[in-house]
Amino acid sequence: MEKDSDQQPEKCMQSKEHESNLDSEPTGRPCPWVQLKYYSYHSCIYKGMIKKTSPGIQPGDFVNVYTPDDKFFGKGLFNPHARVPLRMIYHGQSQHNEDYLDFLIDRALDFRIKALKLPKFTEAFRVVNSDGDSLSGLIIDRLGNTLVAEVHSLGIWQRLDRFLHRLHKTLGTKFEIVNIDPKIKNLEHIPYSNNPSNAPKTIKFTEYGVKFEVNFETAHKTGFFCDQRENRYRFAELVSGLKVLDLCCYTGGFSLAAKVLGNAAEVTGVDLDEKAIDQAKRNANLNNVRIQWVHVDAFSYARQMQQNKVLWDAVVLDPPKLILSRKEYNKGQRKYEDLNGLAISLVKPGGWFVTCSCSGLLPLADFEQIVIRSAHKLQRRLQIIDITGAAPDHPVMSNCLESRYLKVLWTRVF
Repeated sequence: MEKDSDQQPEKCMQSKEHESNLDSEPTGRPCPWVQLKYYSYHSCIYKGMIKKTSPGIQPGDFVNVYTPDDKFFGKGLFNPHARVPLRMIYHGQSQHNEDYLDFLIDRALDFRIKALKLPKFTEAFRVVNSDGDSLSGLIIDRLGNTLVAEVHSLGIWQRLDRFLHRLHKTLGTKFEIVNIDPKIKNLEHIPYSNNPSNAPKTIKFTEYGVKFEVNFETAHKTGFFCDQRENRYRFAELVSGLKVLDLCCYTGGFSLAAKVLGNAAEVTGVDLDEKAIDQAKRNANLNNVRIQWVHVDAFSYARQMQQNKVLWDAVVLDPPKLILSRKEYNKGQRKYEDLNGLAISLVKPGGWFVTCSCSGLLPLADFEQIVIRSAHKLQRRLQIIDITGAAPDHPVMSNCLESRYLKVLWTRVF
């Protein structure tokens, strides 16, 4: 192995002190390794940040990572074909072996089960949150008796069966669904054939006593937005006896929480997605509640209600991602401002307005200013009560703050 300096990366030699944590490759054979050009504690290392790799390194290898001056830096999953060729799993001095990945799965489980005690309240929660659980490229949600995985990394995919088996054993789940975006599959060279899942087409589960059904053939992402769970519960506590509007309701999460848990007097849910509205109707039937569902574009509906001078005691606005890329940033900002202005105009004086953004490219400060500007243009003022984000089963690691995507503003309108 030739390097730019006289030193070489350490061999995978074992010591008694860390015997259980070290690589177990034959003495004298170097581990696969990657040397960085620059120091970075981020979980995603791009091609321009990599100086050299070991001969014979293979896509998906669990590699040793070294600094520019040849000091051991951590461990990661390497894939030369990927847009992100190195995903850091660990920063530190312990040269962990593959068992460390299983440890991370167990750590994620312990956090959800023992610390958050989520199974006591819900059958739907995020089990693994990618970078937030030091498993970059892996998202897994538990929905009832089914695990739904999104995979963004070849190295993760190669080990996925092992992870799922471990999760099933602890959670008692029976089925699994694996989703890999075709673009990611091609970029990562993931040999996934999209074989039919053993999971049923639809499953049912409860969240804080509210019953939901998910149809995996029509659902978005992992099938259900667990990230809004605590926000749904909190919203329900505000709306007893109130008239509620849920704009961009999808399959009815906020609407059902308001009616079933909050005992709202009247609830209207609006969404352009016909299949989502159909599912929302089935969810309402599961809970034996009556909700008015409207299949229409949220912009058009809000403008019509504005003209008709119809007002609500509480409005929740949770649109899909409106900023898909940096090129669309300004356009997306204008959409947020337009839609928030329309929604605010439908709130009675003193009423509640809860507005959300799931656009990761939109900073919280910018989102807050957009919402404020929308209100001020209407000669109205917002009393800002709180700002929240995703539920705690969506943790954010300090070296990847941009994964904190969800922003929720809790306000009263005057």
